[in-house]
Amino acid sequence: MPAVTKPANQKGDHLVDYEQKVFEDVKAKPGEKALVTFHTVAFEGSIGFVNMLQATRLMRKGFETSILLYGPGVTLGVQRGFPKLGDEAFPGHQNFNNTLVKFMAEGGKVYACRFALQALYGHGEGALIPGIIPISPLDVLDITLLHRNENAFMLHTWTL
Repeated sequence: MPAVTKPANQKGDHLVDYEQKVFEDVKAKPGEKALVTFHTVAFEGSIGFVNMLQATRLMRKGFETSILLYGPGVTLGVQRGFPKLGDEAFPGHQNFNNTLVKFMAEGGKVYACRFALQALYGHGEGALIPGIIPISPLDVLDITLLHRNENAFMLHTWTL
């Protein structure tokens, strides 16, 4: 049987070169926009949270950035907590809420489809995190087309 001769990893060790950046740091040109859409369920995987972080990063790179929550994506924008709204029942429980609040505080806009909110998930507009703008289901396509017409960068978040 082969012997393991390499010492065990220790806290503080570097296992990869995290400082090397291969590509240039792209910044938005004046007036450039970005739209990040979410058609994913809260807590069903990491993609929703990761792309919220990407939306924040796009905004910090200078893009006028909007988030669209539609279909199951509206579940990312509802107030949550247990036993009371705002309480964190487990570590990370408020990640979506806190990230959206921070995104809006930095100037980002968040929109949520009213149809999905009520018809699919049984919530009213009052369930949304304050600052999220409820929109008509007819606006879901139009916000995407408006961003396309402005040559905006778009990142679409889907899970099946």
